Amino acid sequence: MKVAIFPGTFDPLTRGHMDLIKRGRALFDQLAVAVMTNSTKHPLFSIDERVAQIKEATSGMNNVSVITASGLTVKLMNKIGADYLMRGLRNTTDFQYERDIAAMNKFLDKDVETVFFLADPKYQHLSSSLLKEVAMNGGDISEYLPGQINEALNERLKERKLKLVTEQNEQTETKHK
Repeated sequence: MKVAIFPGTFDPLTRGHMDLIKRGRALFDQLAVAVMTNSTKHPLFSIDERVAQIKEATSGMNNVSVITASGLTVKLMNKIGADYLMRGLRNTTDFQYERDIAAMNKFLDKDVETVFFLADPKYQHLSSSLLKEVAMNGGDISEYLPGQINEALNERLKERKLKLVTEQNEQTETKHK
């Protein structure tokens, strides 16, 4: 049985990610989408929210599961019995970065095989960070996100703006006292 893991922060899950999941599930018997903790990133959504979003977006895909993890991906792979690490490549920068990670993973576990998928050209310019930046500044990114995730992102951004305005008002009131 061919078991693969597709790790990422998925904050938020994009249509580019979904394209890779659909292609990966056709190649592997089981595909585990691993929502990872990345200490260098500050996600908009909690891990539980991201897991729920991905589960909803992949419902009906019987060979796709959603899990959470932190730490070394190769340890997670050994824990769940995965031999393949699935990664998407958008450009040469991704290739160089992912090539180095693949080499380190191979050093850590000689049985790990990394499989690269070239991003669909219509998604090659996407990253979750870029989409969040555009959305935070009022841009419409709905074409790049599954519907329920676009709605959740818009709601989260409204909450953040309201919080920011409230904090600014409190600071102004404190200065005038």
